[in-house]
Amino acid sequence: MAGGTFARADLSADPMAALAQELHPALADAQVPYEAERCLDCGSQTAPAPCTAACPAGIDVPGFIRSLALGDYLRAADLIFAENPLGGSCARVCPTEVLCEAACVLEREGRRPVRIAQLQRAATDRVLLSGAPPAAIHLPHNGLRVAVVGAGPAGMACAATLAPLGYAVTIYDSRPEVGGLVRYAIAPYRQVREPLPQEADRLRAMGVQFQLSTPVETPEDLALLEREYDAVFLGIGLGADQDVSYPGDGLEGVYESLPFIEALKEGRPLPVGRCVAVVGGGNTAMDVAREALRLGAEDVLVLYRRTEAEMPAFRHEVVEAMEDGVRFSWLTLPVRVNGEGRIASVTCQRMELGDPDASGRRRPRPVPGSEFDLPVDTLIKAIGQQYRKEFLGRVGGISAPDAPVAIDQTSGQTENPRFFAGGDAVNGGGTVVEAVAHGKRAALGIDSYLRGPDCPQGRRGR
Repeated sequence: MAGGTFARADLSADPMAALAQELHPALADAQVPYEAERCLDCGSQTAPAPCTAACPAGIDVPGFIRSLALGDYLRAADLIFAENPLGGSCARVCPTEVLCEAACVLEREGRRPVRIAQLQRAATDRVLLSGAPPAAIHLPHNGLRVAVVGAGPAGMACAATLAPLGYAVTIYDSRPEVGGLVRYAIAPYRQVREPLPQEADRLRAMGVQFQLSTPVETPEDLALLEREYDAVFLGIGLGADQDVSYPGDGLEGVYESLPFIEALKEGRPLPVGRCVAVVGGGNTAMDVAREALRLGAEDVLVLYRRTEAEMPAFRHEVVEAMEDGVRFSWLTLPVRVNGEGRIASVTCQRMELGDPDASGRRRPRPVPGSEFDLPVDTLIKAIGQQYRKEFLGRVGGISAPDAPVAIDQTSGQTENPRFFAGGDAVNGGGTVVEAVAHGKRAALGIDSYLRGPDCPQGRRGR
């Protein structure tokens, strides 16, 4: 097996310190002005810079980098947080390799792009650690109340946009901490917890209320929100891992991806053994595979039923996993888990590609007589998440709970006019910064609705 580009975790001392070896560490203070000076300050009064255009949140990238070059960290952070209230978290988890940094003119010229994410982290970390208050100008309270269900990126962005407009906003979440998938489902080598608590504190300073450890699940819960609030934003994300089962997958050593990552982030890593197989081809599968190596696995093999060309994971994630030493078995489908008490092997079947399916990718089909056994100590299923159909089925006026929530693409409004939605529940699973953009869009949609002629009489200010 190829050698990795990381140090394997020493779990004997501090598990979290060992597991959270960051992929992209912070820049040293002396590096910040040098890196900022590399920016060509593209863009004009009539057209945004390519990096800004590529940012779903619309951050003025040259503007904040210009401020950093002048040593004005506060101004730089204000420009970032004005567009992205999770600017510190996104600096750690955003796939800038396919967004702003991919659009950098230096990249197009064959040179290394500006390290936009690390500069964004430098600005936001400095200000978050200082406790500097938000720079947003708040309008007087307008008498309107909005409930946000979900303290993830979409919900926090929606609240951060509405509060300065005069709305009383309360965020509800079943978890004890804010952050949603960032806190509980993104690999710890990207982000464990910080700076989510500080970003939440900025929202509190805007007047946003948090009701954590408070699930909204029952028809009675929803009815209460409809009585007490003028509009509701659903930033509920996706649910549990896809219910894909194989004979024998109740054996010890078979895990779902989300509980596996959450255990890592809580500092109680699950044992993986020497040989690990990961089922799936998305970004989560890449995270799980790379973390398994960091946990001490000697051999990690990703099983994917199509070919490398069809993998939904970002290309750079696949390449980095390979560089770490993760191996891949294409056109391979697990069909049975074997063992007594604990997994000893997984039976797989070779696949071939047939006609394209609805997604445009060629549909895999089994090759008769091609089964083989693969000895493994651990099997981790990272096949994707389910829609929260039970919850969505309880929201009156929202149809198709087995599919993405249908919304107006301009306002984020659902078929029930008082409910708005964004994030993974809408796009089936996207990036954190896309969820932020959805939350901002829905906030402006809520503002337009509650102040507009289509809003029922009596709900335009109390």
